[in-house]
Amino acid sequence: MKQPFLQAMKERVLVLDGAMGTMLQERGLKPGQSPEELNLTMPDVVAGVHREYIEAGADIIVTNTFGGNRAKLAHHGLAAKVREINARAVEIARKVAGEHAYVAASIAPTGRFVEPVGDASFDEMCDIFREQAQALIDAGVDAISFETFLDIKEIRAGIIAVREIAPAIPIIAMLTFDDKGRSVLGTPPESAAITLEAVGADIVGSNCGLGVEGIYEILSAMRRVTRLPLISQANAGLPVLKDGKTIFPATPAEMTAYHDRMLELGVRIIGGCCGTTPAHIRAIKAALAEKDQSVRAGGPAEGITWLSSRGGFTALGKGRPVAVIGERINPTGKKGFAAELREGKVSYIRREALDQVAAGATLLDVNVGAPGIDEPAAMERAVFCAGSAVSVPLVLDSSSPEALERGLKAADGKVLINSVNGEEKSLARVLPLAKKYGAAVIGLTLDEKGIPETAEERTAVAQKIAERALSLGISRKNVVIDCLTLAVSAEQKRAMETLSAIRLVKGRLGLNTVLGVSNISFGLPCRPLISSAFFAMAMEAGLDAAIVNPKEQAMMDVWRSVMVLLNRDPNAAAYIDAYKGAVATLAGTQVQEPPQDIKGRLAKAVIDGDVENIVALVETAFAEGLSPLDISNGGLLPGLEEVGRRFEKNIVFLPQVMLSAETMKTAFARLKQEMKGMSLESQGKILMATVEGDIHDIGKNIVCTLLENHGFEVIDLGKNVPAARIIAEAKAHDVDAVGLSALMTTTMSEMENVVRQLKAAGVKTFTMVGGAVLTQEYATEIGADLYAKDAMEAVARIKAILGK
Repeated sequence: MKQPFLQAMKERVLVLDGAMGTMLQERGLKPGQSPEELNLTMPDVVAGVHREYIEAGADIIVTNTFGGNRAKLAHHGLAAKVREINARAVEIARKVAGEHAYVAASIAPTGRFVEPVGDASFDEMCDIFREQAQALIDAGVDAISFETFLDIKEIRAGIIAVREIAPAIPIIAMLTFDDKGRSVLGTPPESAAITLEAVGADIVGSNCGLGVEGIYEILSAMRRVTRLPLISQANAGLPVLKDGKTIFPATPAEMTAYHDRMLELGVRIIGGCCGTTPAHIRAIKAALAEKDQSVRAGGPAEGITWLSSRGGFTALGKGRPVAVIGERINPTGKKGFAAELREGKVSYIRREALDQVAAGATLLDVNVGAPGIDEPAAMERAVFCAGSAVSVPLVLDSSSPEALERGLKAADGKVLINSVNGEEKSLARVLPLAKKYGAAVIGLTLDEKGIPETAEERTAVAQKIAERALSLGISRKNVVIDCLTLAVSAEQKRAMETLSAIRLVKGRLGLNTVLGVSNISFGLPCRPLISSAFFAMAMEAGLDAAIVNPKEQAMMDVWRSVMVLLNRDPNAAAYIDAYKGAVATLAGTQVQEPPQDIKGRLAKAVIDGDVENIVALVETAFAEGLSPLDISNGGLLPGLEEVGRRFEKNIVFLPQVMLSAETMKTAFARLKQEMKGMSLESQGKILMATVEGDIHDIGKNIVCTLLENHGFEVIDLGKNVPAARIIAEAKAHDVDAVGLSALMTTTMSEMENVVRQLKAAGVKTFTMVGGAVLTQEYATEIGADLYAKDAMEAVARIKAILGK
């Protein structure tokens, strides 16, 4: 009888199988056919692939269910057969595996993005994954393997759905990254690892997109923030075209070149993705047999509270710089903001998010509670807005469990809940939400009796909160204690008690701490003087995070200075950077801000993605005498060009680009009304299509949106488009160029066929990458005029080849 999956992984490195799609294609899978359909129609062929991998030495075989969710199966008319197809896949794999191998169930993306980037709701995504996972688990898989995900929010929904129905089943979670170390939507490996661990993954890592060297770099980044076991599932190099076939060139021997480094890193599962064959798996198994496979220690220090967003991450505790939690997104005392919340607007939130991060905030507190407001809906909008505007993690601040849950669903990463306290009612309502959605939580040291007088009593409440959290499976590192700041104007003796409580919570309980520092000076004149002095004292006492106004210069001056004095700012680097006169962005790159005239304000609105106010700015421009052409060429397009430059420098990422594109679209809609039927000068006519056999079109759709915003006329044929139709439509519309997209390795060769026919017809072509499958070399080999690795590059290069 086999050992439990996770126990076996501790005792030896497990070898996972290789590519499935290309193997099935060689054995009868037709172009455009659902690979998963073969579980019903050609089970012996599927079983044969599994058998070859087991004979090669695979310890884990992965079910033929990569596209087995109803969203993918619907493209093939198989949505009603989700349970049948997935159950049959497990049955086939189990029969072949016997006692020789474990069976992991493949779960992959739906082909849609979760809102606000896409149109799928978080709950809808959970339902889709829950349906597939239930069928797989009922059929008896040993583990669930989430693979090839591009959107951190989508995989987060999938893991949460699985954990609802199977709290103990081992979960492997993998994202796909590009050669810049980011996912398509801008998530770095560290953020991915933090988020995936928080929602319950047992093993994290990466598959597809990169060869073994690239995967090693991704896993090295993950190891800096997690102590979980890692998985490596690299491609057999990057694809090339040879004799009309797509070839992945890495030899079996080359796939083992990083074994020593992988083992040292703590990789416990090694397998293969695109292009790998039983020969590669055999080589991996043989090379491992000669190595010491014992578990290696590694990862960050215990006790650090890691938090993440889609595009960034930060840490609390263990000598890290004190986190600055911006407090300005709060309607208390802000009538204008409260009015915006009632109207469903988010302009203030976007502005304050950007301003506070620019001032030095490393986390943002989001509070939308005010009379007359639908707080759950407002919290969702606020999280969408702040998460799109900046890359720092969020702190969700609400006493409403309903609002917290909406915010937790809307979040892109691991957030901090503000807050729970020692009251039984609070513990019962808040901690289960933190557990389910993978959040850390602030624990207030008060209970049914109020705020305790002494540091000892506050520490006892902190211990109660931590123990209750631990009983629900929430690690102590994810409980951050607020020892409570009381106004010194009314409770002068208790200020020092708060500092004593911080020392006790840190020293006796080993928990990280946070304070709402500004409360100390309430009711006194020149508040920043008292607040900044207390802030310095609290940091010396061991404070790990502070809720402050980062736009208050005195507070930030003290923070930066104390970080140097406490040796939490090595070589005073952050201090020097802040005071040397440079204006830095989140990415540490200097940027040119637009001028303050109306054209500059239009450009800035596009850069910031300010959809709400762009039409009002266009109206102002009209009032100042600008023509539609002046507004477009002098304001809007320069703004979008600046977005492109920032995207290229990794200052902004795809979600921000899409928000800027939506802002442009809204502005152009108003311009067209004024032009009364006239159109802006066209940059060219582009036909777009995903080639036959491929049902993935997310990347293509993004390129279409950006091309339209840059003045191109776009004819989008959709996905799974036959070559004959592409040729016919290109001729019928007399297009300037045709863009072709493919994600699957099994459909890349179809691009060559289409390019060849288009060339014969005299039509220019370009290819686009999906999931980092294509390369410049491949595009050159098939005769495409250009290659683009992402949407922004596609626009720039299309402009170049059309000469406009």
